[in-house]
Amino acid sequence: MLEDSKILTEKLCVPIDATIRQTMQVIGAAGLEIAFVVEGDTFRLVGTVSDGDIRRALLSGATLADPVIGCANRNCITIPETSGRSHALDQMRARGISQIPIVNEFNCLVGVHSLREILGVYNRPNLAVIMAGGRGERLRPLTDNVPKPMIKIAGRPILERLVLHLTGYGIKTIFLSVNYMSNVIQNHFGDGSKFGCVIKYLEEEQPLGTAGALSLLPEIPSHPFIVTNGDLITDFDVGAMLRFHQQKSNAISIGVRQYQHTVPFGVLDMSGDLVVAVREKPSVICETNAGVYVLSPALVERVRKDTPTTMPELVSDCLARNENVGGFRIEGDWIDVGRPADLAAASGISVV
Repeated sequence: MLEDSKILTEKLCVPIDATIRQTMQVIGAAGLEIAFVVEGDTFRLVGTVSDGDIRRALLSGATLADPVIGCANRNCITIPETSGRSHALDQMRARGISQIPIVNEFNCLVGVHSLREILGVYNRPNLAVIMAGGRGERLRPLTDNVPKPMIKIAGRPILERLVLHLTGYGIKTIFLSVNYMSNVIQNHFGDGSKFGCVIKYLEEEQPLGTAGALSLLPEIPSHPFIVTNGDLITDFDVGAMLRFHQQKSNAISIGVRQYQHTVPFGVLDMSGDLVVAVREKPSVICETNAGVYVLSPALVERVRKDTPTTMPELVSDCLARNENVGGFRIEGDWIDVGRPADLAAASGISVV
């Protein structure tokens, strides 16, 4: 088990009448991105609630005061306490989950298996660069006193969530590109030791765009590396994206997210002055840039020092050279917290 039952119930469990707000606080404090809804003194397991379950509920109109049981997964996968870790690992891999609750014969929660706990964290040779220097004009006045990546979602800064996500996949060296209110970011993260990694800073004297800070790296990375925007909430599979990049021999691999837009009007297909068809509120589906990339090391030399450069410009350069640019589809949760509406959707609360 990850912990003994007493500590487990204190850190990961919420009662059946808990609100969404209370559950978000438990998830944020425990750091496992999941909470267990239990009933009674015996901790009979009623269901599980993940970060994603809560975000989907909020997007569907739920409020923080609503009972969390409404968005809980009552048919969650469990494993009996008599089963070993190998069986737990097989179940998690087969079902694409990272935690699985352990129950006794009465379906009472007695522990939890964590994929990270079973496998350990594999330290990868790859590094990551997070672009965290933007001012966040569209989120003013929230960003007048705090840089956009440090806005809190459920009590934790967006950037901290991203750092912990990368660290959890074995990325142990992370560069933060900083500019606007850089002292706030540096004071929070320090050298990264509190977050299980080494954090270094690329200090932009002027805003350099989404790629320009790569020219500030002290040396060319020796392996493909992650580049990501600093205002994302995502659970993308870092290992799978790195493998995709290597297997496809790409110069750049771009995280791809499907976006669907519904036209809020009836659309007319015209032939001259004649209407030939009517489509009521049709949907348009596009493959969009998710703001997550894997770059081959050689591309760093193409970014001119202290020159504003964007990732789309770097991608266009690769395409002009007939180099492979791959699209890695990001499944699961992904929110770009760039506008007030996006921020509200991610948190459901007033940001402090």
